Amino acid sequence: MVRSIRHWCLTTGMLTENRVGGGALKATDLGTLLLSDEGLDPYLEDPATLWLLHWQIASNRSRATTWFWTFSYFHEPEFTRETLCSALHQWSQRLPGKSVAYSSIKRDVDVLIRSYVPPRQGRSITAEDSIDCPLIELGLIIRANAEETYHFRRGAQPGLPNGVLLYAILSFWQAFSPTTETLALSDLARQPASPGCIFKIDELSLIERLRDVENQTGGCLSYSETAGLKQLYRRKKISPQDALIMAYTNRERRL
Repeated sequence: MVRSIRHWCLTTGMLTENRVGGGALKATDLGTLLLSDEGLDPYLEDPATLWLLHWQIASNRSRATTWFWTFSYFHEPEFTRETLCSALHQWSQRLPGKSVAYSSIKRDVDVLIRSYVPPRQGRSITAEDSIDCPLIELGLIIRANAEETYHFRRGAQPGLPNGVLLYAILSFWQAFSPTTETLALSDLARQPASPGCIFKIDELSLIERLRDVENQTGGCLSYSETAGLKQLYRRKKISPQDALIMAYTNRERRL
């Protein structure tokens, strides 16, 4: 259990390894902002935190590869555990380095599905297994029928707070194109590890969410459609952490 806690704290970016201290863990700036005694959500009670943790996990290619690939590259309208395992295994075989065993991928996929889909009622499970993962509340993966078929719930995601969406946009911007002051809407919607992919927000819904972004950010960001180009502009510097505070201090859920 201790190893599991360590893994998920590192994966969500709440903790990092202190190289100087021989690998000891220390809180990151994000972890302190969120979970300190005076933090935004020290007891993990705000629904905004679940969306934030989902973003932190699913955009983390190195520590949560199955989550990253599933939300960024897997676009089937419906799927089973087996089809997801098979597609992920084929992708992994093209990566450099040691090949990944199919059994390892299957275990990862089982954990992913259980993280987002509640167990069936009446199923015989242990007391520990009866505790659902909090990410189930997001409803991002839906069980379609009795044949254990699943699909992603795509759309505007009205439960996703503005601040978390902006945090994700700015974090993606830093990683994808840090030196530019414009970002194409198509990249925000479709690039791997983009907010559109990770949150399953379609392009039209992103447009609606971004129309009032200038007012929401005090002029730091603005959205424009000029000569057929749909782009987000960065007018003034704003950090992802500054945007994140909006999710906890401003309860408006739509931009």
